[in-house]
Order: sequence, then structure tokens, then C-alpha cells
Amino acid sequence: MLKNQSHTESDQNLGELKADCEKCFGLCCVALPFAASADFALDKEAGSPCINLQSDFRCGVHKNLRQIGFQGCTVFDCFGAGQKVSQYTYKGKDWRSNPESAKEMFDVFPIMRQLQEMLWYLNEALTLNLNPKIHSEIKCAFAKTERLTYLPSDKLLDLDVAAHRAYVNDILLQTSELVRSEAIHLQGNGKKRHKNIGRGADLIGANLKEANLRGANLRGAYLIAANLRGADLRKADLIGADFRDADISGADLTDSIFLTQAQLNATKGDNLTKITARLNRPLHWTK
Repeated sequence: MLKNQSHTESDQNLGELKADCEKCFGLCCVALPFAASADFALDKEAGSPCINLQSDFRCGVHKNLRQIGFQGCTVFDCFGAGQKVSQYTYKGKDWRSNPESAKEMFDVFPIMRQLQEMLWYLNEALTLNLNPKIHSEIKCAFAKTERLTYLPSDKLLDLDVAAHRAYVNDILLQTSELVRSEAIHLQGNGKKRHKNIGRGADLIGANLKEANLRGANLRGAYLIAANLRGADLRKADLIGADFRDADISGADLTDSIFLTQAQLNATKGDNLTKITARLNRPLHWTK
């Protein structure tokens, strides 16, 4: 196997795939709707500014979001879509100064977010130990997806995002199979693997303490409030897994694949939780 992309290249890409709120017009605080729930303290319609959004497009309660009932904001990630729409698609012209473009900008934002999210996964895939053929396919998919993010607003609105996502997802599935099968093979006859774990599994509140989930397919799994203390999640595919309030204290996620910062922010962890270097340790985790 070959290490296909240097970490320097990956880090350069990551710079474009992480939210930079200083360059965004507060699009996630306006374009997207939310409903009063455990994640949000009130209802808000799409296209309506959040009551906490200030005139400078910054959140007035950012430091206290969890304490005042806006936990949902802390687990959202635009993957850099906000600044790309604000500074590239609309050339730095904000929706307040140009109200005629506001609705279109708000419609473009979620499309751009999907494209940026795909780039996040593809960028990670490029750093994995894979054979040259699949690496070439991933690199091609990354280039195609990146080109789409630079389309003008009208072209973005006409884009068949679902079809492109299906194309990218097929490549990511192939990547996942290669990585996970190798992990399981190398594990050999070590610690017994947990059975009945798979894609889209309903594991809400499940007791998976110290479970061997190495190389597991947890795509889209419901792990809400699950006990994953001390679990081994290395090489596990975590794309789309719902980790809200899951306890991953002492768990090992060092080289799990397709884990995002938003997923990590939704969990409960501690200083013994092992995570990949590309993600940040959430501030609300216990010491």
C-alpha cells in the first residue's frame, strides 16, 4: 500500500474545509430553520435571522450556547461553505447590504455545504493507505466536486446534488471496504469483535462499553446516548453516525474514518479519549 497524499497537502485542503466565521455573513444563523427542542430554545424559520445574530454577523451568545439552550449550534459544521458563498460566490456582498440577493444566497448555502462536506470526506480518503486505482478515482472525484463549488449561483441552484452525492458515496464506500477489511484482517484473533453491529444500526442507549468495534461499519448508525466508554473504534466507518450524547470517555477513535468535528462536538468525552489530530478536543468534555 502507498501513502497517497502528504499530510501537508491534506492540511492545505482542510484550511478551505473548516468554517471561518470571520469571513462569513452569518449564513447558518439565517438560512437554516430550527425548531424548539432539546437542541434549540425556540423556533426559527429559514431565511429569518436568529435573535442572537449581531449586526456584524457574529453570534452574541457564542460562549454560552450550551447553557442557554442552543446546543444544536455547537454541533453544526458548514465545512467552509459559509465563507465560500460569502466571499467567492457573492464576492463579499452581504445579504443586508444587498437584500435583493438574500433569498438566493440562503438557497445556495445548503447546496454549497453539501459539496464542501463531500470534499471533507474525499480529502480524508486521499490520505489513507489505498491502492493506486482507488486513489486515482478519489482524486478525480475531489477535483470534480471542487470545480462545482466555484460555479455561479444560478448553476449551483440547478445542480443535481443528489446525483453527484451518489457518485461520491460509491467511491467512499469502496474506500471504506478497503480500509475496514484490512483492519479486521490485521486484527486477527485478538479481542472478540462485537456482533450485530452494522450500517444504520439502532444503537440508541446501547451499552457498548469497551466493545471491540475496530473496522466496524457504523455508517448512519444511531448511537444517541450510547455507552461507548473505552470502546475501540479504530478504522471504523463513522460517516453520518449520530453521536448525540454518546459517552466516548476513554474510547479510541485515533484512526476511525470519516468522523467530523460536528459529530465529535455532540459527544461526551474526557482526557482519555483518543481522537485523530485533524479534529479538536471539544471544550465541554470533562478533564
